[in-house]
Amino acid sequence: MRPLPAVNDDNCAFWTGGGDGELMIARCHDCGYYVHPPTGFCPGCDGRDVVPEAVSGRGEVYSFTINHKAWLPNMSVPYVLALVELNEQAGLRLPANILDCDPDKVRIGMKVAVRFEAVEDLHVPLFGPVA
Repeated sequence: MRPLPAVNDDNCAFWTGGGDGELMIARCHDCGYYVHPPTGFCPGCDGRDVVPEAVSGRGEVYSFTINHKAWLPNMSVPYVLALVELNEQAGLRLPANILDCDPDKVRIGMKVAVRFEAVEDLHVPLFGPVA
């Protein structure tokens, strides 16, 4: 089983939005800056009007590693852990697994789209290649 995050008021929409097929990223209503990981304030303008907003769920692989060690029981290897930069904002990056792709085919700059894995009450964002 995948380890689950500690869910709080700031990150709840991020971890549950996938149930509606939405990748939810916190955004400052004062300056428009996307904030991830989600917090109650904007590091861009120090505003406090930061609320979750649905984004496209599309981006590209910024960096990645291929892991060959199963750190947890029943973990399939190899697996790819990537930093995905979302299309909405330069520097808006999420750590996520890359699925539906041979690990040796993953490349920096590869176009990807979000998919969700339901685990208990959460929906973990993962990414796969865009055809």
